Amino acid sequence: MKNKVLVTGGTGFIGSHTVVELQNSGYEVVIADNLSNSKIEVLDGIEAISGVRPLFEKVDLSKENECGDFFKKHAGIKAIIHFAASKAVGESVEKPLLYYRNNLNSLMNILEAMKEFSIPNLVFSSSCTVYGQPDKLPVTEATPRKEAESPYGNTKTICEDIIRDTAKANAQLKMIALRYFNPIGAHPSAKIGELPLGVPNNLIPFLTQTVAGMRPELSVFGNDYNTADGSCIRDYINVVDLAKAHVVSIGRLLEDKQKSNYEFFNVGTGKGVSVLEIIESFERATGEKVPHKIVGRRAGDIEQIYADTSFSNRELGWKSGKTLDETLLSAWNWQLALNK
Repeated sequence: MKNKVLVTGGTGFIGSHTVVELQNSGYEVVIADNLSNSKIEVLDGIEAISGVRPLFEKVDLSKENECGDFFKKHAGIKAIIHFAASKAVGESVEKPLLYYRNNLNSLMNILEAMKEFSIPNLVFSSSCTVYGQPDKLPVTEATPRKEAESPYGNTKTICEDIIRDTAKANAQLKMIALRYFNPIGAHPSAKIGELPLGVPNNLIPFLTQTVAGMRPELSVFGNDYNTADGSCIRDYINVVDLAKAHVVSIGRLLEDKQKSNYEFFNVGTGKGVSVLEIIESFERATGEKVPHKIVGRRAGDIEQIYADTSFSNRELGWKSGKTLDETLLSAWNWQLALNK
């Protein structure tokens, strides 16, 4: 019998790619999503790639009654991957209460359900934002967390603390937080990818929409940072590589390979890339020009961050594999598929 995994936010960008990798690895998947930042048509793409249409239920997990009803209805869940969250840094600065209410309540409701329905395993979608602007690079798992630069980042820190404390109080629960860096790209089939509703908050969809003629130009927020070319540096990881890290983490939990019942890992490439280098790489990979202009810095942005992934590579037996050029080409192919 297949192990059943619940993926919250499973029609979202990272969630949908993770559902594909889970199904390709032989898991049965149930998706819970309120479709606030995704579309139901994503299920068609998942089915086209994997040959399996996952069970889907529209539910707002931040509402206690909806969450409880969902778990009563779906028996036999062995593990949960929790993606569902509001995630735009800029928006969180403007609407902090929305972010705290949604991101914290949904996690606490899920943890209560795990205890009530004897679901022992959780993989949590955390973020490198918990490190703030680190004093030293690259970032290891031993790097101290810092005060977050945005309410979004702070929700990830608080959620980690809630998970840690819940694990301490409930020895039967086993949990992993994956602190990932900047997921980009799309499935090589171009059947699923990043699908922002409205104006994109993330660099790559804004860039591809600009090249496709949907936006006049890409804004590069700041060229006066203390980096080689003055633009911000991030660790950009291919979304399929990231999805595979979740599948490996589920296996670690189900096979009881944890060193403690709460662990956390950095998931990135280990290489920092600037915004201007992203533009160069995209132009090289696709042959397309990126219209862009330098503008002022953006609230909540940190200067630079990239991972040391040696611990996660060793412990999880996982490593990122895709090059930046092929990742950006996959993002462009996805944009072309959307345009059709």
